[in-house]
Amino acid sequence: MKKSFYLFNPGELSRKDNSLCFLPIEEKTDGTETSGTPRYIPVETVEDMYVFGSLRANSSLFNFLGKSDIAVHFFDYYENYTGSFMPKESLLSGKMLLAQAQAYQNIDRRLLLAQKFIQGAAFNMQKNLSYYNNRGKDLHLMMEQMDRYASHIPATQSIEELMGIEGNIRQAYYAAFDLIINDFEMGARSKRPPKNEVNALISFGNMMCYTICLKAIHQTQLNPTISFLHTPGERRYSLCLDISEIFKPILVDRTIFKVLNKGMLQERHFDNKLNRCVLNPSGKKIFVQAFEERLSETIKHRRLGRSVSYKHLVRLECYKLAKDLLGMEPYEPFRMYW
Repeated sequence: MKKSFYLFNPGELSRKDNSLCFLPIEEKTDGTETSGTPRYIPVETVEDMYVFGSLRANSSLFNFLGKSDIAVHFFDYYENYTGSFMPKESLLSGKMLLAQAQAYQNIDRRLLLAQKFIQGAAFNMQKNLSYYNNRGKDLHLMMEQMDRYASHIPATQSIEELMGIEGNIRQAYYAAFDLIINDFEMGARSKRPPKNEVNALISFGNMMCYTICLKAIHQTQLNPTISFLHTPGERRYSLCLDISEIFKPILVDRTIFKVLNKGMLQERHFDNKLNRCVLNPSGKKIFVQAFEERLSETIKHRRLGRSVSYKHLVRLECYKLAKDLLGMEPYEPFRMYW
């Protein structure tokens, strides 16, 4: 079974026969370098890689990764997503590209798709609050506020108006975090940079979700640069932002609640530097392990009649969107039903 691999330390990645070899490299105080124990990874077990430290590699290595259909996602020290190496697209479709562009240019159709993304996101956020409300957290006020805001989504006349409602929904949603989380406080949402531990986890988790959506889109005929809720722009895959709205409550937020309320992450797993808060390497390892566990969990899919993982749900969402764009069946966002 293929899985993701995470590289947290600086090092050198190379090809050794049909395996990837990662050699950790540590710089000494005198400026010299010392090498750690090599780690060999059979290429047939790798789905994609996440690089959080500096990486040395050559074009031969990336040729090998491309032929093996392995994506590599890069993050800087401050946990900002900086880019991805993606294998050559094997599912190119001019028909799909034209359909996406036409749907974007059709104001009514674009707005309808954007509304559905927000409706799905709002529903899944409500499910999270309902889960904890039923377990003794008094979240009725936030849930009522979100319901009130969400009721206005169908009547929106522009993307800007819709984004304003989405902002209000998310503000009410985040106000519940301090009641859900036991030993940490979120306060106001802060992104660039995150000011405290909860905000750091949200930003880090959202970027992880973004990369999951990017890989899922790459496995379909969709183009990741043409979106409907978020405005397409330079140097970003904006369709990933659209789809991740639906899955952030399911994948990211539930992972955050788990690692904090179970004491898996504590203050020692964060670094507060230069007026920003980031996970340290040990904290990253704990969070990504919990995130991977969440991705691998399965549910009984009502329509398919079989068990599918949360990670596979993201790809299924892309297929549903593609069918709508091609006029096969209307898109309906995934909604949690448990």
